[in-house]
Amino acid sequence: MPGMSTGLSANNPTIVSAFDWQLVHQGLVVLLILALVAVAWSILRVRQLHLVAEKGLPGALVPEMHTDPEPAARRVARISFGLIWIFDGVLQAQSSMPLGMAPEVLKPVAASSPSWVQHLDNFVATIWSYHPTTAPASAVWIQVGIGIWLLFASRGLWSRLGGVASLGWGLVVWVFGEAFGQIFAPGLTVLFGAPGAAIFYCAAGALVALPDRYWTSARLGRIIVRSLGLFLVGMAALQAWPGRGFWRGQAGPHAVAGTLTEMVRQMAHTPQPHLITAWMSAFGRFDAAHGWGVNLFAVLCLFGLGAALLSARPGLVRLAVLVGAVVFLADWVLIEDLGFLGGVGTDPNSMVPMVILLIVGYLAVTRLPAPRPGVAAPIAAVDGGAGAVARRRRWREQLSTNPAFAFRSIAAIGALGITLVGVAPIAAAATNPNADPILSQAINGAPQAEDTPAPPFHLVDQNGAAVTLASLRGKVVFVTFLDDVCVSTCPIIAQELRVADGMLGADASRVEIVAIDANPRFITPDYLRAFDQQEGLTHLANWLYLTGSSLHQLEAAWRAFGAVVQYLPGGAMVDHSEFAEVIDASGNIRYLLNSDPGPGTAATQSSFAVTLTDTIKSVIASRS
Repeated sequence: MPGMSTGLSANNPTIVSAFDWQLVHQGLVVLLILALVAVAWSILRVRQLHLVAEKGLPGALVPEMHTDPEPAARRVARISFGLIWIFDGVLQAQSSMPLGMAPEVLKPVAASSPSWVQHLDNFVATIWSYHPTTAPASAVWIQVGIGIWLLFASRGLWSRLGGVASLGWGLVVWVFGEAFGQIFAPGLTVLFGAPGAAIFYCAAGALVALPDRYWTSARLGRIIVRSLGLFLVGMAALQAWPGRGFWRGQAGPHAVAGTLTEMVRQMAHTPQPHLITAWMSAFGRFDAAHGWGVNLFAVLCLFGLGAALLSARPGLVRLAVLVGAVVFLADWVLIEDLGFLGGVGTDPNSMVPMVILLIVGYLAVTRLPAPRPGVAAPIAAVDGGAGAVARRRRWREQLSTNPAFAFRSIAAIGALGITLVGVAPIAAAATNPNADPILSQAINGAPQAEDTPAPPFHLVDQNGAAVTLASLRGKVVFVTFLDDVCVSTCPIIAQELRVADGMLGADASRVEIVAIDANPRFITPDYLRAFDQQEGLTHLANWLYLTGSSLHQLEAAWRAFGAVVQYLPGGAMVDHSEFAEVIDASGNIRYLLNSDPGPGTAATQSSFAVTLTDTIKSVIASRS
């Protein structure tokens, strides 16, 4: 899948430093938001205390809009997934995320899925690889913001909106980041994390987003536990399906390992504490010797838990929650390897969220909220505009006079602001088809400023016409060196130049893009024209590919610019300098660039084109 990787090492110091710097900058914005929240809360609290003193009342002037306590099940879902979202946000801040996420997480997850799923996954992977600092930094603040939102907005509209945010971002992660939890890939099994952790985040967000009336009866709880029960029964059937490798361990030293055995062995090699490695290795050996028995236990356990949940009987549900918690947490350690180890883990995988939803379902069946006696009920719904006016008045009164309501509202607004700190840059990146210049800088460094006269040259172009530096005076000139029969790096550089010319737009008429032949054997114009035709450069009005009327004339140009051209040992390939110069309209070299294309991926090519375009435009602007 193109665009899935930058080809750079995951610990590239330039990228890691830029990522850290971006986190710091955005962190300062987050601190400003928190400061504004603190100021707003202080102002409201002072006003509340002033009103209390003025009226001579001992507490809040207006009763709480939500007179009943928050249902236990809702509180568990809200707080638990709020903490998980924050934990996931912290994981996104790992230094391996900018360059490791696309090739080590997104690509493997989608690799075995149908092509249309891979296409969707490639959309996000391309954004990530083209903007390797913006994308992970945005994910940090989106997830931290949603987590704070869920934690502090416990009731009311703001709380339900927090659930909607969790649902929405969870769907984004599930579809684009987890490839639909790999449900369209072969080998689907709950033991490995199917149908993806993010789908449980979505479920929790949907529950938090429900109006209060849905939590007043056991019906919602029964829907939750029966849905989980149906899911587990289905997973049991898949686990029992023959031919998928789960019934096989490894009968002998030369036998093919079963699916579960192979998975555990791979996860055991993940960088992690020695104790967990030892546990996983021991379980892997046990499954290799007793694969049939291990899978039988898994099938029976999943089916039994599913059947107990489908009954929705409190006693059986409680037993299922206890047994399920033990079994799923064991799977989390011994098979899923805690889900987040190894440097590119983005969440604790599916077992922990599933256990939380089991507990939420049980509480929703058995722990229904009881209205507190002696407290006024919330304002009744009123039809038409009068009801809306009454509700707005009620909210303003609560905000002005009720400390708990005011704190929740201001905290939710602050959390929304933190979330937008992440949403805004990733949205801008998604609409920008060009890669971040930081990738080019990671390979070649930043363009070096110069201010020296450019060397004169006398050459001929691909059509045989004479060209000198003086003939190009009045235009900004970009000069580099290309081998006209090269099949490796030079075609990549040529494509970067073609893309950069398109990025120049109207400024292209003020620029000449010049390449000087860097092959001492193939110097005639027909070779240059063949290269142009091959790389799609013939339509560029400002493109010049220059050579000498003789090798001596061409060598003089190489010496003038300080370029080195020589045959590699054996004489099969030419080695030449890979640099470029930007010459201003007065004939002075203004910038020196390293033109090494590096890995030559779609991301790095786009990044160099952006760097080159920005450099040329800065020279144009400086002389305009």
